[in-house]
Amino acid sequence: MKLSGQIVWITDADSPGGKALLLRMAAEGASLLLGSDSGGRELESELAQVRQAGSQAFVYTIDDWRSAEVAQMLAEAAKELGPVDVLIHNRNLVRPISVENGEEDVFREVMNANAKSAFVCAKEAGKQMTAREAGKIIFVGSIHAEKPTGMSFAYSASKGAVKMLAREAAVTLGRHGIEVYSIELGPAEGDDDVFRSDLSGLYDSYRYKVPNAVLGTHEDLAELALFLASGEARYLNGTDIRMDGGFLLHYLDFKMKRPAATGGDAT
Repeated sequence: MKLSGQIVWITDADSPGGKALLLRMAAEGASLLLGSDSGGRELESELAQVRQAGSQAFVYTIDDWRSAEVAQMLAEAAKELGPVDVLIHNRNLVRPISVENGEEDVFREVMNANAKSAFVCAKEAGKQMTAREAGKIIFVGSIHAEKPTGMSFAYSASKGAVKMLAREAAVTLGRHGIEVYSIELGPAEGDDDVFRSDLSGLYDSYRYKVPNAVLGTHEDLAELALFLASGEARYLNGTDIRMDGGFLLHYLDFKMKRPAATGGDAT
């Protein structure tokens, strides 16, 4: 097993991506530290599968953008599981907000959830990893670190911050044997609703803007994260990996591949 004996910390395990991540990591022998805003209620089925696989799970509920709370939680988790080997930061809060008339409270909420928590979690996990001169930090980011959403500038700003945080962390934490990666995740099922915009047509017919007209899944994310968490990605420190099936290439305005039922591929 690729992660046997490893402790993997996954923030926001309640999300679809979080569930896919935790199941894949447990299948490879990892014990899990899981952030759950529901206190584990939304993870009952997944936790049963984790334990059936012979892995341990420590579930917590805190504000993971507050240093004191994160530090205390990690100290408690270390007593049960041990120190963290891999951090997968998976926060992905989207709130509609415009530059023209957005509220500061909404901006602060999104930045705290997505960007500040990334910094705090990396800092605190980095302390444990530095002590052992080894570790992996994987930030699940977004293509909107590069491409505006048209409906939430705060989301784009937060993911842009995470992208640069990953690069800075790779330089500094890399001196202690810690590898840092950023995954710029592209569209999945339902993202046309999540990023619905009166300003941008980016998500209009979005599945057909992927060159092969096949959207990615959270299981695809989990497979990439597993590769990065394993020893196979040793020489990729500081790497940004865009995982969008080629979605952002559509600005070239090629004809979209459409199923015959929608009128063929001549659009």
